[in-house]
Amino acid sequence: MGRRENVCICGPSGTGKSHFCEALGQAAVEAGMTVAWFTIEDLGALVRRHRADDSIIRALARLIRTDLIIVDDIGLLPVSPDAAEGFYRLVDAAYERRSLAVSSNLHPSGFDEIMPKTLATATVDRLLHHAHIVVTDGDSYRLAQATSGKGVSPLS
Repeated sequence: MGRRENVCICGPSGTGKSHFCEALGQAAVEAGMTVAWFTIEDLGALVRRHRADDSIIRALARLIRTDLIIVDDIGLLPVSPDAAEGFYRLVDAAYERRSLAVSSNLHPSGFDEIMPKTLATATVDRLLHHAHIVVTDGDSYRLAQATSGKGVSPLS
């Protein structure tokens, strides 16, 4: 975070991406830093909320005072135009100023599958310029527990 670098964690569901982000956020908090956590649709809601008075730039300026900004679960659901805009605006505002941690079922090179190509290209260009990419693989931890009978304890 001191170097204002990003981390992108991508891979299939259940392989620990959100837990990785949560641990990173917890370590930042324990080090006295501030952390913000969003889904991509939260960013869409932020855009909609500030569109009426054109205050999105001020809202993002406040947001990027946070030491680490986490955007979790990109690629699980279709992305609304407002969410795609909000994600781009966040990445652009944080570029070389703040660290972002992004978790996604898609590799960032596939973001054009969920948002307009021009927006995806500009977003990924800024996001990955100073980024570490972590690719998870394997079977879902949750599904493996559930199918082995370890997902729940029997009712008494």
